[in-house]
Amino acid sequence: MPPVNADQHPAESWQPPRGRHASRRAHAAPENHHSAEQPRIAVLIPAHNEEERIADAIQGMWGQSRPPEIVVVVADNCTDATAEVAARNGAQVFHTHENRHKKAGGLNQALNWLLPHLTDYDLVLVQDADTVLNPAFVATAMSTFNRKVGAVGGVFYGEPGGGLLGQLQRMEFMRYAWEIERTGGRAMVLTGTGTMFRARVLREVRQARRSGRLGGGDECYSLASLTEDDEITKAVKTLGYRTMSPAGCAVTTEVMPTLPKLWHQRMRWQRGALENLRDYGWTKVTARYFLQQFMMGFGALSFLLYLTYMTMTISMFGWPGLSPFWTTIGMIFVIEKVVSVRKGGLRAVLLALLMVPELLYDMFHHAVYFASLWGLVRRTEEKWIPT
Repeated sequence: MPPVNADQHPAESWQPPRGRHASRRAHAAPENHHSAEQPRIAVLIPAHNEEERIADAIQGMWGQSRPPEIVVVVADNCTDATAEVAARNGAQVFHTHENRHKKAGGLNQALNWLLPHLTDYDLVLVQDADTVLNPAFVATAMSTFNRKVGAVGGVFYGEPGGGLLGQLQRMEFMRYAWEIERTGGRAMVLTGTGTMFRARVLREVRQARRSGRLGGGDECYSLASLTEDDEITKAVKTLGYRTMSPAGCAVTTEVMPTLPKLWHQRMRWQRGALENLRDYGWTKVTARYFLQQFMMGFGALSFLLYLTYMTMTISMFGWPGLSPFWTTIGMIFVIEKVVSVRKGGLRAVLLALLMVPELLYDMFHHAVYFASLWGLVRRTEEKWIPT
């Protein structure tokens, strides 16, 4: 792989990697005429001031059952020791140059350097710096690719900690993983926590932007989207490829420790998803996403009306008593909540049975949805705030 360091940007040729992992990876710098059955794997880890977490992310890659040929930390405007820690852990460091477009801009610069060194069948894994991949992630993702699959994303789970708020996020992630499993591993979103692309597909996305078929600039990742991961999912699907998230591609990612941080994260996710749909318009790819957003809004509004109705009924007439029909519906709802988090252990099951904490958590998400929708209607700017 082409070496990168703080003073060389970029190098011109493939060379065996240097450093503590050189002997382990030196065999994996084959000639460019290797076959499709032997793709090389390059890992890009975008990082902005991640000195405390970057080592775990890198070591998670070297611990893969099928290690990559190269791990490159994309150090974007770092003012801490991210680059130094990355180098000590066997990664090469790519320093962005005058990047003002956050994660997407940094990845575009790195991909412009990397892609000329890759064949169409080589693989590029993009991973967040606050994430550790399951040791089987790379091997599972590689085995998932076929002629119709253009990218393979991770199934993310929350790391320990964070108190009650952290537990609620972990339960939310468990349910998302459960839903993916029920749909046969089809990915709705190629999560930034970890996604592997065919190099050919990334080239096709870039070419589609340059030809005007896709918006968002003229590089691989859109510079017009708050949620580049959601946008590139739609881009890959628009080009006719499938996106998958098999169960073996598990990743462990950071949970937000406070409500303000969670609010900023989810506002960015939700507002970005809405803006991406606005920019893409109604297509056969986006139809399902439009329906999903409609159902989210309908569910949130229905819940609000139900709470209002029950509050008025109880205040005016007292407790209405139990209805067999609605009691049955409620029991089904509770059972679904419990079953979907059973893998999270006793604490998750008990929290699901209590219902009230999760109802309050749902109300938080409803507030995020309506605030994002209102901001979209008013065309106010939603700023990217690091979390």
